[in-house]
Amino acid sequence: MMWMNASFALDLELTQGINSALPIAINAFNGGVQAQDLVGVVENDLRMSGQFKIIPPPMLGANSQPAISQWQQAGADSVLSGRVQQTGPNRFAVSFELADAAAHGHMLLSKDYQIPGNELRALAHHISDEVYQKLTGERGIFSTRIAYVLVQRNGNQERHTLDVADVDGSNPRSLVVSTDPIMSPTWSPDGRQIAFVSFEKKHAQIFTVSVETGQRRLLTSFTGINGAPAWSPDGRQLAVVLSKAGHPNIYTVDMSTGHLTQITFGDSIDTEPRYSPDGRSLLFTSGRGGSPQIYRLNLADGKISRVTYLGNYNARASYTPNQKNIVMLHREDHQFNIGIQDLNNGQVTTLTSSPFDESPSISPNGRLILYATRYQDKGILSIVSIDGRIRLRLPARSGDVQEPAWSPYLG
Repeated sequence: MMWMNASFALDLELTQGINSALPIAINAFNGGVQAQDLVGVVENDLRMSGQFKIIPPPMLGANSQPAISQWQQAGADSVLSGRVQQTGPNRFAVSFELADAAAHGHMLLSKDYQIPGNELRALAHHISDEVYQKLTGERGIFSTRIAYVLVQRNGNQERHTLDVADVDGSNPRSLVVSTDPIMSPTWSPDGRQIAFVSFEKKHAQIFTVSVETGQRRLLTSFTGINGAPAWSPDGRQLAVVLSKAGHPNIYTVDMSTGHLTQITFGDSIDTEPRYSPDGRSLLFTSGRGGSPQIYRLNLADGKISRVTYLGNYNARASYTPNQKNIVMLHREDHQFNIGIQDLNNGQVTTLTSSPFDESPSISPNGRLILYATRYQDKGILSIVSIDGRIRLRLPARSGDVQEPAWSPYLG
């Protein structure tokens, strides 16, 4: 009974700094193909985080499991072991243990589960979260999800879908399907809805869609631009860009009443709002100073201040969860890359090097950045760590993948 693609693997491009990662060993779980696949998911998760180095097993006889002392000699600080046992039709018992190899096998974590077969992959991500949090002290992001737009072309025909998938790109599911463009997906703070822009009526409209049911709600359908939706941290408002009064400006929509409030004014183009995690301000892109740059709007008094000065084009900015940095699309000369700016000293660090990088979205723990790029003439998704020391490509879909959005923590 196969429950996932056993050959699934992330295409990792590791760069400097991996020597500082935590060395962990993963024993082959007992339990046949389901156990092998579960271990494969956990290994991919821990590698993706950039915080772990997977220690290869020492050379032993066939079907032999290394002892804790042998794993320690091989360089592992901790060892993950477990088993998967089928207990009935589509039912499995799963258990795992995390031991401290440096402390002679002291048990750090031990848990047991009874689950249906279709939840084995989700459980693998959960186990990765448990291991990550135990060894780093931070909450793991492996049970979160990603949303993106997939564009498939057949001659002159196009098919646009708003898809959601596991954080590693597996288990994709389409929420919205259209022959017209879909843009700017963004998750609600509780992860239950996604706001997006649709052109299915031949002009821009902003909708929300339920991730669970697919039910949609129309929010704005004014003449001109309806774009760039962004949720407030409490989920009560959505910041949007409208040109119904002439120039593109930023408005807020009360999600309970639909009431609109205009919050930026003037003749410049103001777009791409993103709330701060504390809800007190929002970042936005504006050409009011000449070239597109990032500005901050204080929601208490309406005051606007410029944030970016380095680079001739900065856009699509979001705060990191600790609000110490912003991540953005950054251009020096003629090349667009993903950049991060320290809000304390204004220093900008470029994290990527392809000329096609765009649409950065930050993981809920602030460690990783999901973005769209091109590889082998296809639109794909990539991830770079916040310090730039790990990069990876998610498995390619059949078509061009665009405009990714990382979910908040779920459940």
